[in-house]
Amino acid sequence: MTKRKVILRKCETYDVDTLSGIIREGMEELGEKPRGRILIKPNIVTANKDYIHHSFTAPPVMEAMVNVLRQACDPETITMGESGGIGLPTRMFFSESDYYKLAKRLEIPLVDFNEEQTREVSLHRAKLHKTLLLAKSLYEADYKIWMPKLKFHIVTDFTNALKLNIGITTHKERFLYHDDRLHEKIVDLLEIGYPHLIVTDAVTIGKGFESSPYPEHLGAIIISNDPVASDVVASHIMNYNPEKVRFLMEARDRGYGSLSLNDMEISGDITIDELAERTRPIYSPFQNLNELETPIRFYEGINKRSGNACYGGCVCSIKGVLGTAEKKFDGNLKQAKKGAIVMGYYEGDVIHPDEPVALIGTCAGVSGKLEAGKIIHIKGCPVKVADLMFWMLPRFNLKSPAGDLRNLALLIYFSIVKLWMQITIPFRSKAKIRTEKQVETIHRCSRKPDPAGYGKTVLP
Repeated sequence: MTKRKVILRKCETYDVDTLSGIIREGMEELGEKPRGRILIKPNIVTANKDYIHHSFTAPPVMEAMVNVLRQACDPETITMGESGGIGLPTRMFFSESDYYKLAKRLEIPLVDFNEEQTREVSLHRAKLHKTLLLAKSLYEADYKIWMPKLKFHIVTDFTNALKLNIGITTHKERFLYHDDRLHEKIVDLLEIGYPHLIVTDAVTIGKGFESSPYPEHLGAIIISNDPVASDVVASHIMNYNPEKVRFLMEARDRGYGSLSLNDMEISGDITIDELAERTRPIYSPFQNLNELETPIRFYEGINKRSGNACYGGCVCSIKGVLGTAEKKFDGNLKQAKKGAIVMGYYEGDVIHPDEPVALIGTCAGVSGKLEAGKIIHIKGCPVKVADLMFWMLPRFNLKSPAGDLRNLALLIYFSIVKLWMQITIPFRSKAKIRTEKQVETIHRCSRKPDPAGYGKTVLP
């Protein structure tokens, strides 16, 4: 069984030569030798040249990775792929993050998983996703490299290797179980989204809403051959106890590996404690809505079907929309109109006479007394970000990024392109997707042993 290893390296700048040296040395130490069809998945959840600059894996880290692969091995192909966040066109984020320019310069394909052929695959260890629509690039990859951006996260505490797997889902299935079952969904995806190599961009990390974060310098690169081990180390760096991080506990309970640092080998030229000391003073807004400086009051209710707080659904949507609006328009929340936002079914009273009260979610309501100047009910499970941007924010006199003409033009243009690319998928395919039997043969020859040593295997 391969020893789970995590390498922590100092890296103060995004110098490509420095990054290439760190990645090359890390791969040699891990004994990783990429082969065949290599898929690199960065984190390009969102990007905007005006105000979202640190949500995605920095392009120099990706460039360094490609340079090392070309120098250190003889890959059949190298492909970069992603499915961007919030259901918006991934091509828009490729353009705004300059990944299109990067891919052109490196002469490698950059694919949106939503624009490829897909195959429905079965998941045998999953609780929720019994099947998954998997894009051609993912399905046929012989070797997977995940390159996350280390950030605080408004729902899961932080995001690194495991959370990156949300981006292997197509937009058709991205929001399935993205509610009070988000942690279980993340671990479901680990079965097929189990990378051989993880290289984390932690030179500049993000705080606040992870899709439009504020930057904090950390000065590190994290390299590992195991996603759970990488996330356990990342949790300590971000000052979270992995025994209290729900998706990590879920991964451990399903046999994906121990959460103890004693069960992994950690090396490098900087320690976990040194990095944790750098993140300790950081306050990440939007973790708790009622700590925000705004006259709006927030009432977090439950999903009536499950009885659980819907942190990954409507609560997440509200945090995300407010985080984006505040990042675009600094001081936006302080100037908001007084009122209240109720997410899900709230057990108690909501008393806001002469003020707007927004009920967010199809199941949203109040068990006790509800007093409001005007009640706004925005339905959805979860609600659509566009509905919140266009219909909720103006009710509280909040400026909406959706009203920005440049943003609107980008959205319309790339939405049309996305639609056209999806319609023409059958005509653009140069070769048929490998059969399930062919892929199973590849996987059988390259599966990684279960990190916990339980005798099970997971797809590479």
